[in-house]
Amino acid sequence: MSLYEHVFLARQDISAQQVEALLQSFRTILEERGGTVAKTEYWGVKSLAYRIKKNRKAHYTLMNLDAPHEAVAELERQMRLSTDVIRFLTVRVDEHETAPSAMMRRADRDERDGRGDRGDRGDRGDRGDRGDRNGRRGPRRDYRDRDREHTPREARGPVEVESAAPVEGEENS
Repeated sequence: MSLYEHVFLARQDISAQQVEALLQSFRTILEERGGTVAKTEYWGVKSLAYRIKKNRKAHYTLMNLDAPHEAVAELERQMRLSTDVIRFLTVRVDEHETAPSAMMRRADRDERDGRGDRGDRGDRGDRGDRGDRNGRRGPRRDYRDRDREHTPREARGPVEVESAAPVEGEENS
């Protein structure tokens, strides 16, 4: 049997218990066809990078599978038929990770009080305004009009627009 990592996204408007019921039904599909689910991780409701089937958020779930290809194909077919699953991805791997996935480690890091939102930095009053670079990189330059003196917009006056010259052979009507 082959090893797979399978992630699916469920709609945002279903509950975590309904996601668990989906997970159990998918597990049953695999076990009936000779496969097993080695590990599952529920990552919670997260924002999507873009809308998928009118959803801006989704329940993320990871499954580590040890199953034959036919069982995985049936699992994917059932997910396509399910209205609660909006996206899924199955990847064949050489071996499963025994440690928590990167998403779970990230969630653990977010729960710790460590740096948090870096609120301990203070008001950053030592930097001055954004234009002040303390001579490290030299002055800011505007390369667009090096040879022209800067004139404020108010002092320039109205902008005159030249009309296009008529093309030969055409008459203005």
